[in-house]
Amino acid sequence: MEFLTFELLISFIVFGCCAGCLAGLLGIGGGVILVPLFMWRFQLAGFDPQYIVHCAFATSLAIIIPTAVSNTIGHHKQGNVRRNHVLYLAIGAGIGACVGSFCASLLTGSVLALAFGVMQMAVALKLLTGASKPSSDTMREQGALLLFVGFIGGTFSSFFGVGGGVIAVPLMVILLRFPIHLAVGNSTALIVISSLIGSCAYIFMGWQVKSIEEGFLGFVYFPAVLLVVPFSLFGARIGVRLAQYCSHAKMVKVFSLLLICVGVKMIWSSLGG
Repeated sequence: MEFLTFELLISFIVFGCCAGCLAGLLGIGGGVILVPLFMWRFQLAGFDPQYIVHCAFATSLAIIIPTAVSNTIGHHKQGNVRRNHVLYLAIGAGIGACVGSFCASLLTGSVLALAFGVMQMAVALKLLTGASKPSSDTMREQGALLLFVGFIGGTFSSFFGVGGGVIAVPLMVILLRFPIHLAVGNSTALIVISSLIGSCAYIFMGWQVKSIEEGFLGFVYFPAVLLVVPFSLFGARIGVRLAQYCSHAKMVKVFSLLLICVGVKMIWSSLGG
């Protein structure tokens, strides 16, 4: 297994910085970068093909946790995290992460990828065509809607090894009419819960798998976690600061472009491309 060659060390450092910066800037967990990277590297390293996706998801979620904590602290200092919102989001995310990990075991990866890709593109188009500039005086702060957003974010987190922000941010903008900066800040707090519970679920599921290589705790590959985490935290600090200098319109466009790219990739992969 050539997982820790010099080239791989450099690549994980770079991707760690990029994932952290993306998380801080847009309020997502960085899994949209880390999951494809880990799937590619685990395949090259000769890991059991049957569990490559599980290992990529689990390792990504474990890396997201400290980055999300750092982002939450940064956004809270900027006044973009509201505790009354986070309480409902966290409860929903915890339930959703449990449900998501169970449902993922019942459906094929191609079906989940296709549904994820279609949904991502639909949300991006909705953001670009009218729901991208909510007014702060029309925000909807009902507990039921916050629970729903948290539940959906937690469910997708467990399905795909991402923090859940790729779903929670647009839902908060569209359904709750939150300003983008508030949606991003609240999303980082949601990501802490969904990533933590999702990681624990994958550790539990992988505990009894005999073909798992040395260095794993369940499905979590700890050498990769130890390498990527510090550089993700460094990138996250940069991303949080950049977020304060970006206009609402520009952030929505960047986020929508990201959703479209992820959606196209997921649909293409699910159809055997």
